[in-house]
Amino acid sequence: MAAFEVIALDTATPQLRAPGASDTYTFPRAATFSAAITYGGVTLANAVTGTGNLVLSASPTFTGTTTLATVAPESNNASSVGYTGMPQNAQSAAYTLVAGDAGKTIVHPASDNNARTFTIDSNANVPFPVGTTITFINMINTVTIAITSDTLYQAGDGSTGSRTLAAYGIATAVKVSSTSWIISGNGLS
Repeated sequence: MAAFEVIALDTATPQLRAPGASDTYTFPRAATFSAAITYGGVTLANAVTGTGNLVLSASPTFTGTTTLATVAPESNNASSVGYTGMPQNAQSAAYTLVAGDAGKTIVHPASDNNARTFTIDSNANVPFPVGTTITFINMINTVTIAITSDTLYQAGDGSTGSRTLAAYGIATAVKVSSTSWIISGNGLS
């Protein structure tokens, strides 16, 4: 049976590699390494200089303790792990949601004093996972939140169909089944 080295570099899961193999480890945020590094109390020789990636040579050696330090998530990045905000997608025209809008806030900015329509496309075209949440914010005029062939339910009364979001209104839509969403908020009718 071949021997393996156990390596855990800024990951929750230890990595296995065969002795003598070369590996590249990609870190979740930019980090700069030099020819021999110390990372969380472990000194690693034979590492190649790089930013964001650590390349192990064919024969890395370790000294020191084997516990690696936890690295805090990158700050000020709404897409990074641990961030509690929602990235914004400002729209100043009619807009149909795309898969990348899951978990985002769709904003109609105050600089666009026109009524707009934001559309949740059908599950057949954009299969958002059940549980997807999307928040809509309207800063001026009105925004119609429409849906194509799926069903959009108003929270509280169960009425269906397009909704109107007034100026300074906020509403959140949650996908509750493959073809149905429920929406609630302030300034929503």
